[in-house]
Amino acid sequence: MARVLILLPARDFDPSEAAVSWQVLVNTGHAVAFATPGGRPAVADDMMLTGQGLDPWGEIPLLRNFPLIGLLMRANSGARRAYAGMIADPSYGAPQRWDAVDASAFDGLLLPGGHWARGMRDYLESGTLQRLVVDFFETERPVAAICHGVLLAARSISKQTGRSVLYGYRTTALTWALERSAWKVARVTRFWDPNYYRTYLEQNGQPDGFMSVQQEVTRALARPDDFMDVLETDPEYRRKTSGLQRDSLNDTRPAFVVRDRNYVSARWPGDAHTFAKTFAGMLGEPTGRAGSFVQDGKEVSARI
Repeated sequence: MARVLILLPARDFDPSEAAVSWQVLVNTGHAVAFATPGGRPAVADDMMLTGQGLDPWGEIPLLRNFPLIGLLMRANSGARRAYAGMIADPSYGAPQRWDAVDASAFDGLLLPGGHWARGMRDYLESGTLQRLVVDFFETERPVAAICHGVLLAARSISKQTGRSVLYGYRTTALTWALERSAWKVARVTRFWDPNYYRTYLEQNGQPDGFMSVQQEVTRALARPDDFMDVLETDPEYRRKTSGLQRDSLNDTRPAFVVRDRNYVSARWPGDAHTFAKTFAGMLGEPTGRAGSFVQDGKEVSARI
């Protein structure tokens, strides 16, 4: 049994990415603890649970209770059940404070994502969390990051190298295609708050997508080619990139997950089951697997 720490913001994390990961880890026999900024239970992005507020009538008090488009955008039924189980877990109800975490007490680290700037920026910009991430990478313990969680890892700078801990690793993250697609939908359906899906926006003079998760993560890598995305030749390309289909415990076809040595990454909630299963399998592995590079569950090459 491994001891895993899940880092969460005070509010607005993605419920699927955190809860599905928690469920898979617990069901495979691992012990999971949580940490939040103030040591109080975190609160997920409620719109990702209910779908309310994601339709053009989402600002109208009574009508917002009848989501339509929101039902497509929110967490699916399996993820909502996992969330209900997670928040009932005593460990979830008694998280550690970020600044009180003893990193040496844990065998692995998991970084969920979330996109609402309101709550996520404190998480993504936390020097305390970035130092924790560096500790896990420099001691070569397993680290898992999904969606905006990869951005937290990318911003974690090693004092030994002066570079991101992801420098020299291959990774995926929320792609600009997925981020832009959700943004376009919100500009119509949530017109009063069109940037809900954009955690950071481009400033004057910056090209389109410059502040997207994909482009910022890519700037932290050794080579642009180290950011991995689904190849158009993939037989499941449409399924993996539609932004509508999600994986399950028994169906990995919609998922895209990348593992490089002690690190595993994924793009969005639709990858969460495969992502969590990959991470659960890494925990407690012999160090002889440290050179492996795995994409979509297949060992592609060795990293030297």
